[in-house]
Amino acid sequence: MRLLPPYAESVFDESAITAVRDFMAERDWGQFHSPASLARSIAIEAGELLECFQWSDHADQGKVEGELADVLTYCLLLADTLKVDPSAVVLAKLEETRLKYPIEVSRGNSERYDQRSD
Repeated sequence: MRLLPPYAESVFDESAITAVRDFMAERDWGQFHSPASLARSIAIEAGELLECFQWSDHADQGKVEGELADVLTYCLLLADTLKVDPSAVVLAKLEETRLKYPIEVSRGNSERYDQRSD
């Protein structure tokens, strides 16, 4: 049984972070990658991703993929710099979110957990 769609199977695999590490090392760019600078870069690239959808819900797929790649690359770099396992933190956060948003009160409901009247 396939757990992930084909396009998502390698999102957090070791080859991605290895390729990013190699790319950065070849250029000696690690010296510029403090956690703060990487966090800023994530925000900047996320803004560029959002810009793809500024005037339409139907953005150019190639441009979206390029900007998404930039966001994910900086996220991987930040995780690597902080020695955080991206898959582990995503799964841990998902578990926290499950507790805040139980299915019986959240299904089909977009209210924030702290604004619900249950």
